[in-house]
Amino acid sequence: MFDSLSDRFEGIFTRLRGKGRLGEAEVDEVLREIRLALLEADVNFKVVRGLVNRIREACVGAELAKSLSPAQQVIKIVHQELIATLGGESLRITYAPKPPTVVLLAGLQGSGKTTGAGKLARWFKQQGRNPLLVGADLQRPAAVEQLRVLGSQVGVPVFSEATDPVTVAKRGVEEAERLGRDVVIVDTAGRLTVDEELMDEVRRISEVTSPHYTFLVIDAMIGQAAVETAEAFHEALALDGVILSKLDGDARGGAALSVKEVVGRPIAFASVGEKLADFETFHPDRMASRILGMGDVLTLIEKAEQEYDADVAAKAAQALQEGRFTLEDFLEQMQQIKKMGPLQGIIGMLPGIPKELKNADIDDRELGRIEAIIRSMTPAERQNPEMITGSRRLRIANGSGSTPSEVNLLLKQFKEAQKMMNAMGLGRVMAKKKAKKGKKGGRTTPKGRRP
Repeated sequence: MFDSLSDRFEGIFTRLRGKGRLGEAEVDEVLREIRLALLEADVNFKVVRGLVNRIREACVGAELAKSLSPAQQVIKIVHQELIATLGGESLRITYAPKPPTVVLLAGLQGSGKTTGAGKLARWFKQQGRNPLLVGADLQRPAAVEQLRVLGSQVGVPVFSEATDPVTVAKRGVEEAERLGRDVVIVDTAGRLTVDEELMDEVRRISEVTSPHYTFLVIDAMIGQAAVETAEAFHEALALDGVILSKLDGDARGGAALSVKEVVGRPIAFASVGEKLADFETFHPDRMASRILGMGDVLTLIEKAEQEYDADVAAKAAQALQEGRFTLEDFLEQMQQIKKMGPLQGIIGMLPGIPKELKNADIDDRELGRIEAIIRSMTPAERQNPEMITGSRRLRIANGSGSTPSEVNLLLKQFKEAQKMMNAMGLGRVMAKKKAKKGKKGGRTTPKGRRP
């Protein structure tokens, strides 16, 4: 996401760091480049003008910090103003004192609304809630069936009936009360364009459900058109926030950078992939860091905490500590990484990653190929790759649909990885941490031995 904009900012700041003193002329030159980069990213021109003006005022009025170079100070100001433009703070969901909390989803057809409802239901479950999905989109063929499939995947029941959308929505809230469900997510119908019929239906659904939150789901890839859609819906519904879908495919970023300032409502959530797990709370500060190539370690940690199996992680740590990290352990770690989403997205969250690697065409199917090779090995071969001779390589290649050279390459890479782990002293580091933890817990180190 934001690939083209991130590349432009990286180029601007690289040139900026090469300069010593920054005068007014140098600042104006940087601001012209930033303005052009934002306009090319399809950011609303009013938003661009306001953002650039605020950056100029901050640069002129800023006392350059002693610990920062002038270039670093400008980058810091741009970062702060991007955060403000994206909304400043994340939207915090508060729940109704008397359940259920009703969430109404609106949007145009094809915006990803029904999929967004399923992802949002999964998110609420992770917060310890018991949601109910309501299928009030009776216009699009198979919309309710799609919602039922998504509901079964996330373990959330779906209510719908063959009456009319307004009645379904009202009955859905009543059903949630009867079942003791504390969150209701109402999926409504969309149209190809904003029209009075669409607005009237959504308004009537809103009247009978009295939603605590009304979110507009918009396709991030349609740029400024998304902002215009948000304005139209906001006039009819008084939105509480926006859910950006398909943000992973938005290479420019115009919608994300425009919607808050133009509509006056925050981006609440972002859909960053096709999987149900590819859905996250929108954090303006983290997104600004991603745009400027600073990574997003906090989101990466959260993803790891949600998807990573604690027992598998502990097992890997123990294996590293004892210096016996095997292909079996490697396979388990790879499966955990796959749960966290596309590799390209994970790499994009890491700070300091070269542009060449970020822009590289990383095929997630490569993990599947590696997994097939390892699974074609016997348990003994996974424990001790040194025993894999030429005939064994041929057997493994035939079993995994690969070639002996590909098997050989994997074994070579794994051997190099083992050497690197030993060289970095990962086992010793983990051993020290374990000893330190034991000391805090009241355990003592045996006499005469160092922890």
